[in-house]
Amino acid sequence: MVSPLFFYQLVLLALLWLFVILHLTETNRAVTAPDTPAEPEPVKPKRPRSNESKPFEGLTQKPPCALCERDTAHPQTPPPVPPDPMPPTNRRPREIDTSRHFCPHAGCEYRGWLGLGKLRANGHPSGGPWRQFHCTSCQGYFLETHGTVFHGQQAAVELIVRVLAYLAEGLGICATARVFEVALTTVVQWLVEAAEQLRAFSASFLCDLHLEQLQLDEGYAVLRECKAGEMSDEEAIKRLERSPSWVWTALDPTSTLLVVVDGGSRTVAMAQRGVHQLVEVLAPGCVPLFLTDGFKEYRTAILAHFGHWRQPERRQDKGPRPKPRWMPLPALLYAQVVKSYRRQRLVGGTHRLVFGTQLAIEQVLAACGWTINTAFVERLHLDIRQRVAALGRRVTTLCQGEEGLRDQLVWCHVYHNVVFPHASLRQPLRIPEPTHGSGSAKMWRPCTPAMAAGLTDHVWSLTEVLLSRGPPWPQPQVR
Repeated sequence: MVSPLFFYQLVLLALLWLFVILHLTETNRAVTAPDTPAEPEPVKPKRPRSNESKPFEGLTQKPPCALCERDTAHPQTPPPVPPDPMPPTNRRPREIDTSRHFCPHAGCEYRGWLGLGKLRANGHPSGGPWRQFHCTSCQGYFLETHGTVFHGQQAAVELIVRVLAYLAEGLGICATARVFEVALTTVVQWLVEAAEQLRAFSASFLCDLHLEQLQLDEGYAVLRECKAGEMSDEEAIKRLERSPSWVWTALDPTSTLLVVVDGGSRTVAMAQRGVHQLVEVLAPGCVPLFLTDGFKEYRTAILAHFGHWRQPERRQDKGPRPKPRWMPLPALLYAQVVKSYRRQRLVGGTHRLVFGTQLAIEQVLAACGWTINTAFVERLHLDIRQRVAALGRRVTTLCQGEEGLRDQLVWCHVYHNVVFPHASLRQPLRIPEPTHGSGSAKMWRPCTPAMAAGLTDHVWSLTEVLLSRGPPWPQPQVR
C-alpha cells in the first residue's frame, strides 16, 4: 500500500516544474520583444460636415392647417354687392364727416357700407353729448356711439379714455381701478368691450397689405391659470412654470407695423394660425421675405400657405409617374436666425437658408442696408412687455387665462400702430413751425407705423380710435 506522503511529494514536484516553465517563458518574451514601442494605427480624419443646404425635394402631402380646412368645409358667404353711392347735389357741402360710419339696421340696403353718402347728421337728441345720424335709405336713426365702448355708458367719456390709456401704457388692471376709484369689474368690462370693437377695427384697417419682408417671433408669457372654485391662488402660483403661453407676433421692419399679434401655446397649430392670419391681411399674390428664429414649425406653417403642387420630371422611361410634390412658391424667400445659448445667455447665432437663394435674400435686404436678422421683432417684444402689464418680468399682474391676454394684446396692437408715434419714424419738416412761448421751433413731424405704411395720414387720438367702428365685410378704405 502506497503512503499518502508519496502523493503529496508528487504534487509539490509538479508545482515546482510549472513555476520553472512559466519563468522561462516570460524571460524569452522579454528578450525577443523590440526596444521601440509599436506605432499606433493612424486615426482617420472625420469627414467635414457641409454647410450647404440641400435642395428641398417637396412633400407628398400638403401640411394641414385647421383654419384652412374650416374655410374649405364652411366657406364664408361673399360680401354683398355695394349699392350705388348717393349722387351729388347742389346743396351746401356737409360740415359733418360721416365717411367712417355706416347704417347698422338689418333691413337697410346700405347696411355695413362706408362712404356712400347716405348718412346725414341730425343734431344732438335731447341735448345729449352724442350726435345722431339719419340714414336716407331706410329712414332709420342711430347714435354715433353705436357699436362702440361708449354706447349706453353712464360714465364720462374722459374717464373711459383715461382708464384705457393707462392700460395701454402698461399699468395693471387692479392698479388702474385703484387710481381712478373704479370697480375692478368695470375696468375689465370696458377692456373686453373695447377689444371686441378694436378687433373689427384692425380687420378693416389692415387689409390688402403689400409688404416686402416680415419678421416673425414668439415671446414667453406666464398665465395665472386660476379658475374660480377649482384652484386656489397659492396652488396657481406654484403651477406658473407648468402653464406657459407664448405671444406670437409678425412685424414689418420697414415701417415697424405690427401686422399680427396673438397668444397661445408654442405648437405647430399655433404657428399655422399665425401664418394664416398673415395671409388674410396680405394682398393677393404678395409673397414677402420671411425671417424667423430657429423654431422648426415655422417652416411647416409657411410652406402650407405659400406652396403649390408641382409634378416632378420622370427619371426613367418606363414605370409609374412620380407623385406630385408640394413645393414652395418660386418667389418665396425664407431664412432663419439660429441662436446659441450657454447657461441661459445668448453667445452667438448662425444663419440658415430654408427657401430661396442667398443672393435673392441679400438683394431684398440690401435696399435697407440690412443683413439677415430678427432684431426688429425682438425689440418689439420689449415694447409689448412695457405696454401689457401681464407680460412684464416678475410681476403680480398675471392674466387669468389666454382670453384675457388676447384682449390686452388687441388693445396694444391698435395703440402701437395708429396712436403711439415712434421716434425712429419721425419725419423732418421742410419749414420749422414756431411753438407757443419761448420754446424752440418744431423740427419734426410725429409718425406712427400706420402712417409709415401709408394706411393713414395723421396720428389718431384714443377717442378717435374708440369712436371708430369696423365694417362687417372688406371694402375700400376711406382714409
